[in-house]
Amino acid sequence: MRMRQSLAQFEAAFREEAAHSVVRREYLRREAVQRSRARRVHRVRKQGTLRFTVLALAILATAVTVTVVMFQTLALLVG
Repeated sequence: MRMRQSLAQFEAAFREEAAHSVVRREYLRREAVQRSRARRVHRVRKQGTLRFTVLALAILATAVTVTVVMFQTLALLVG
């Protein structure tokens, strides 16, 4: 009788631990997906900021170059 009770308790504990393990695995998988998504969002935003900065600098450099060339051409024509 005692052996059967012990075995039944062992089986019940095993089922409980297996169910807990499944829940924990699913939780860890969801956490990993969430961290991956957060890293991807961060990387995309960082790349977007870098691209915007490069674009703004390129526009500024173009404006400065055009202004300098325009005034040099004007100076050549007038002078």
